[in-house]
Amino acid sequence: MKALVILPTYNELGNLAPMVDSIIGQGPMFDLLIIDDGSPDGTGLLADHLREAYPGRVEVIHRQGKLGLATAYLAGFRYGLKRGYEYFFEMDADFSHNPDYLPQFIEFTEEQAADLVLGSRYVEGGGTVRWPWYRRLISRGGSLFASKMLGVSIRDLTGGFKCFRRAVLETIDLDSVEATGYGFQIEMTYRAVEAGFRVTEMPIVFEERREGVSKMSPAIFIEAFWMVAKMRAQRVAKQAQAQPERLRP
Repeated sequence: MKALVILPTYNELGNLAPMVDSIIGQGPMFDLLIIDDGSPDGTGLLADHLREAYPGRVEVIHRQGKLGLATAYLAGFRYGLKRGYEYFFEMDADFSHNPDYLPQFIEFTEEQAADLVLGSRYVEGGGTVRWPWYRRLISRGGSLFASKMLGVSIRDLTGGFKCFRRAVLETIDLDSVEATGYGFQIEMTYRAVEAGFRVTEMPIVFEERREGVSKMSPAIFIEAFWMVAKMRAQRVAKQAQAQPERLRP
């Protein structure tokens, strides 16, 4: 059973080659799909050279303009579903997600009989490296806020390093996914929980990017806040509809 690692890129020229080498080096189970959003620094051209260096293991999708993380992952899911992959990975291209965890994800998925495994910074054994206190506060606070609002017992809802089984992506209506930024991670995990899939957390250590500039912005956090609020409202409405008529006000 093969795994597809989906790697969205935008201006990752300094990180991409060592990242690709490291992912491919994890073994023949792991293929790689690079989705580049027209990086002006030449990342897309380098991706094409890496595809030639690893024929049959690395593929590249070029998109015109910065279309966002969520649409990149959705495109990657559709690509992999058509080609019969069993496992699908989301991960960043900047080494904040260590490729050495990839085989551990597969082992953890099988041992836990899990459908979705989240790389978690906030369970025992997880953590962050070289993060300032305010970034830790925002990240942990955001995860806590989302989990309380949505009523799920997941410690790290905002993390972006995760492994889906094929069945999860076949069940979730990918065309109806609404979030475009940071909220995408929350929405996909929440939908998996709501669909009855087994979601577990595997500890990882998240490291600050090696090169380049973070893509985070206030707009991304605002979008995530409103996305959580909307999902909360939908959850409350669904629960109200499920109540017996006599219990309704």
